[in-house]
Amino acid sequence: MAAPTSKTIGDLNGKWVLNKTLSDPVDPALALQGVSWLVRKAIGAATVTLQVKQYQGAPTAPSTSAEPVTRIDIQQIATAGVKGTTENRCLDYVFREHSDWLFGHVQGRSRWIGAEELAALVASADGEARRERWVEDDFVARDWLEGDEEKGGPNGETHVLNHVQSLDAGWTALQVWGFQSVGGERRYVRNIVIAKGDKFVNFKMVYDWVPE
Repeated sequence: MAAPTSKTIGDLNGKWVLNKTLSDPVDPALALQGVSWLVRKAIGAATVTLQVKQYQGAPTAPSTSAEPVTRIDIQQIATAGVKGTTENRCLDYVFREHSDWLFGHVQGRSRWIGAEELAALVASADGEARRERWVEDDFVARDWLEGDEEKGGPNGETHVLNHVQSLDAGWTALQVWGFQSVGGERRYVRNIVIAKGDKFVNFKMVYDWVPE
């Protein structure tokens, strides 16, 4: 179902289920990340649920700051015998290493970002994401709702940006989170680009809100 108006990028707390009908296929991205065919097929058959806790807390290592930051802890639960994963993010844009059974050894960083800064990052050839070959176009900046009601970040930002680098397999992932109108309904969405060498896979993940 559509996201309630109370849910913004500043409050993702609660339960969200991936809507596979509205989302793009994830198989091409998983293949580029080196995930095996059998695991990809199992993931394609699974129902994926996110249990999100968003709060202010002390940043985790390697940060030594005593200042609280926004933290987003996500338990990703899957059916069809697929093991879940955990996403624990501190929005201070410090790289933190992580390992799991699906993606191996990676390092990732996250931060708040507004529409203008996002466009600068990806829309022009001299934007960092284009220079560093994280993206080949402005896909991650498209289709967002950017009204005042979406400005849930501490300085009016409308998005969370996540940048991940694989330390094993050579790929990068750039994710932008926010809200879009999909099929006439406001939905929580992730625009994602997986890049490796000269190959890029753009895809959209669209979520249903699950009321308690």
